[in-house]
Amino acid sequence: MKVQNGHNVKVHYKGTLSDGTVFDNSYVRGTPLDFEVGSRKLIRGFSDALLGMSKGQTKNVTIPVEMAYGPVNPDAVQPVPRDAFAEEFEFEIGGTVQGNGPGGKFLARIHDIIEEEQTIVLDMNHPLAGKELNFEIELLEVQKPKTEKKATKKKAAKKTKTADTPVADTESDNS
Repeated sequence: MKVQNGHNVKVHYKGTLSDGTVFDNSYVRGTPLDFEVGSRKLIRGFSDALLGMSKGQTKNVTIPVEMAYGPVNPDAVQPVPRDAFAEEFEFEIGGTVQGNGPGGKFLARIHDIIEEEQTIVLDMNHPLAGKELNFEIELLEVQKPKTEKKATKKKAAKKTKTADTPVADTESDNS
């Protein structure tokens, strides 16, 4: 069976950047990824890469920025007053902070520290924004959606009834 949108799949994968840096690896975690293809729970390029694959197949794909986490958004780099953080907080460029903002909880990377202004510049872009992503994807399982399976069973039952009806009519005609 070839993967189509709506199918449930289980995959193992290894994700790398253009320089070969591994950013994610389900093999190392020992847990494959299980999801519905086309459900928008994953980046579009990853989900789309599975279309047409068959169980047991391995595929290498490069996902362009636009189909991954998108380009870096300069508006997502925001200055925040140092006093918005706990006094004992240790700031380090490249470090990560979690906070609460008007839109709820967020995760951000410390982009810069401006001591003279008592300001911390946070980058709230996804860490992989602006990057082309490479994946080696192994398709372990593929299943039709449950609703499609039920519809197929109903069609089979309907065909059986239709096929039985003429036989029953013929038998009653022969009596």
